[in-house]
Amino acid sequence: MLQGARHTNKRFGPSSYTRLAEALPFLLPALIIFGTFTLYPLVDTIRLSFMEWNGFSGSPVTFVGFDNYDYVFTKDPVFWTAAKNSIIWVMLSLLIPTTGGLLLALLLNQPVPGRNIFRTIYYLPAVLAPIAVATMWRWMYNPYFGVVNYLLKTLGLESLKQPWLSDPDIAIFSVFAASAWVVTGLNMVLFLAGLQNVPPELKEAARVDGAGQLNVFRHVTIPSLRPTLIIVIAFTIINSLKVFDLIVGMTNGAPAQSTQVLALWSYTQSFGNHAFGIGNAIGTVLLGLTLIIVIPYLVWSLRETGE
Repeated sequence: MLQGARHTNKRFGPSSYTRLAEALPFLLPALIIFGTFTLYPLVDTIRLSFMEWNGFSGSPVTFVGFDNYDYVFTKDPVFWTAAKNSIIWVMLSLLIPTTGGLLLALLLNQPVPGRNIFRTIYYLPAVLAPIAVATMWRWMYNPYFGVVNYLLKTLGLESLKQPWLSDPDIAIFSVFAASAWVVTGLNMVLFLAGLQNVPPELKEAARVDGAGQLNVFRHVTIPSLRPTLIIVIAFTIINSLKVFDLIVGMTNGAPAQSTQVLALWSYTQSFGNHAFGIGNAIGTVLLGLTLIIVIPYLVWSLRETGE
């Protein structure tokens, strides 16, 4: 019997190295693409963060050590504003689109008439090009003939009319509203997929035991949604820290850098000010910030789920 078990292991249980060798020819094209378009630019970004270079071909690339980082942290007048706005964006994204997506998913997971139409309507913004979303919302916010101020005037709330993208105190929140409009529908779809995996027999057993809707949601639905929550929160943090195109299309960091974020400031320093060393230093700081937030969160979450 022992010999039979050994024979079975040899036949059906090849070592991990053997499985890797068998899979390598199929993985190789993807690994080459990943290395060429992701890993190499990432390493080169870190390398250039220690250099002084204006970005023009043939111009000298001078090693300056940590001078770029010293400038970013102590002399750059915009960096800390951009960092603050990036953190604000992450916190708002974790609160509003995540909660809104979950509530919409719970509602549209019920046998509501026309729910497939509503799912499509709420998801539609997520498939639009970010620059198209930016253009549309910029027109909506127009202080003279935009629909937002027009509706406020029609409803008798003219005192609430604002120069939404021109006021430094509210511009970042005005731009974020457009982002929330896009991301909420995407989160809704992810949560809907997670809700399909909630075992109905667990809900039924909880109801038989006398649990109300709130207790069923708390003790059955939420634990079953944990893997989906991990994915949604991780994606939200990563995408929030690298937000770029929506801000470029709506304000380009204005007014007075009040909507500036780290990803956009890295681009501006590199391609606008031709300070590629400083721009790549900001990009490297953004990468480090992302890893510092996301990796501990994923480790903790996977440990909690026992995976």
